[in-house]
Amino acid sequence: MNLSIYLGCVLIELLTAVNIRMSQAADQIPGIGHIRSPLLRSVYNKMREDEKQKNNPHDDWYTVDLSKVPEEICAKFLQFNQDEETSQFLNQCYEKSDWLFTQLGHSFCKSVLGWFMSSTSINGLLKRGSMFVFSKDQLRQMLHVAPDRKGNRLLDLGAGDGMVTDIMAEFYNVVDSTEMSPTMVWRLKEKGFNVIPVDTWDNGAVTYDLIGCLNLLDRCDKPMRILQSIHRLLTPTGRAIVAVVLPFEPYVEFNSSDHKPIESLLIKGKTFEEQAASFITDVFQPLGFFVEHFTRLPYLCEGDLNQSFFVLNDAVFVLKLKDKG
Repeated sequence: MNLSIYLGCVLIELLTAVNIRMSQAADQIPGIGHIRSPLLRSVYNKMREDEKQKNNPHDDWYTVDLSKVPEEICAKFLQFNQDEETSQFLNQCYEKSDWLFTQLGHSFCKSVLGWFMSSTSINGLLKRGSMFVFSKDQLRQMLHVAPDRKGNRLLDLGAGDGMVTDIMAEFYNVVDSTEMSPTMVWRLKEKGFNVIPVDTWDNGAVTYDLIGCLNLLDRCDKPMRILQSIHRLLTPTGRAIVAVVLPFEPYVEFNSSDHKPIESLLIKGKTFEEQAASFITDVFQPLGFFVEHFTRLPYLCEGDLNQSFFVLNDAVFVLKLKDKG
């Protein structure tokens, strides 16, 4: 275990006049029952959990029970696992979570800024909370592209800080993006990405070889309109890659007083398999999309002092325009 973060916590507790009584030697981490400080207890629990996670291949993050999926949909499934790039992101999460004073500073800033800024904007300001959906190799397999292949134009909708955009951008000559959060727009421009205003991206002036819509449909007020616009803006041979957290639970972060969407996607079922199948048959196909592939991937996010990373279940779909013939 990493003792430096533990000792740092001890120092903070002493400076704040908290009476910490240790029953073991200074060079030995005490059992959880001997830790009276909430901060120390939290950090100790995190270190123990990190040790478990580092030795876990996380097969459950990628598993789908295909016996519960219609046969015609089973053939579209791509099986992935935790590859090297995913492991590298997790290692980065473990490292950043151990930056004790940085994490304490983030916690303080978030508690203050949370009164007048969204969580997304706070993360953009503090350069924290970066996301990971798929690796470059996983993207190549989903799109069937060679490593040296370059498409013409990419659009990433709701691009956040651009970390996932970076992965897709390697395969395209021109990269456009959209984003609601002002601080995330700033981060995207820092990376050199063109940011299109959210009220003009779908005016039809440009078509795209790939449109990314990653974990946006459950966070926007008009998901049907977004999908319709994606259909209209794809080139004849273009693809859309759509990721959705399941179970599907919409929560509109921006420009909504009740956080409910104006348009609803009527998704059937409760399990991952049932809802993934419903997206294909009840949403994508009626809108004129052909689903080439779907898979299950972990939607990972950098953590904090209490937890090194956060993970949700993503259903990821590769769509193209349905053959009109």
